Amino acid sequence: MTRHLVIFARTPQFGRVKRRLARDVGMAEATHFYRASLGRQIEMMARDPRWTVWLFVTPDTEIRHPAWRGAVLPPRVRPQGRGDLGQRMLKPFHTLPPGPVVLVGSDIPGMRPYHIAHAFRLLDRYELAFGPASDGGFWLIGARRRRPMPRGLFAGVRWSTAHALADTRANVPTEMSAGEADTLDDIDTADDLRRFQLRRRARAA
Repeated sequence: MTRHLVIFARTPQFGRVKRRLARDVGMAEATHFYRASLGRQIEMMARDPRWTVWLFVTPDTEIRHPAWRGAVLPPRVRPQGRGDLGQRMLKPFHTLPPGPVVLVGSDIPGMRPYHIAHAFRLLDRYELAFGPASDGGFWLIGARRRRPMPRGLFAGVRWSTAHALADTRANVPTEMSAGEADTLDDIDTADDLRRFQLRRRARAA
C-alpha cells in the first residue's frame, strides 16, 4: 500500500511567509530561509522511494506565481483549499488515495527521511502519530486511515501557541490510539534560527 507524505507550504513570496521570523531578522532573510528550507525538504523527500510526496500549497491560485520559478516541485501539487488551518489540514486525509498519510510543515530544517520513516512505522502500531515541536506545537501528524479521520480533531486548537499539540491531542477520540515521533524544532524566531545554525555548525565540525 502506498505511503503518502504531504508537505504543507505557502507560496514563498516576499512578505507572505515567516512573518514572526521577519520581525526579528527582516523580510528578505526570512523569505530566503523559507525558500531554501522548503526547497531542500522537497528535494530530499522526493528522492526517497519509500513514499509518494504531495505538495499542498496556499493560496490556491498561486502555484504559477513567479515566486515558484526555479523551484523543484514534485509531480503531485494540490491546492490546500478553503477554510482555517485545521480544515485545510484535514483535506489530504480525506481525499488522497488509500494508504497511510503523514503531513508535515515546511519550516522544519532539521527533518530528515529517517524521521518520516519512523512516523510511518508508528502507523503500523497506532492509528495516529504526532511529531511534537519543542515550542509546544507539532511538526507532523499522521494517520493510518483504516477509519475516518475525526472531523473535530482540530476544533478549538490554539495555533501558533504552546498549546497547539495538547489541544489537538485532547480532541483525539478515546478509542483511537496515538504514538509520538521525534521532537524537532520549527523556526519562528531569530533565537530559533540561531540555535539551529549553531547545531548545524557543531555537526559539521
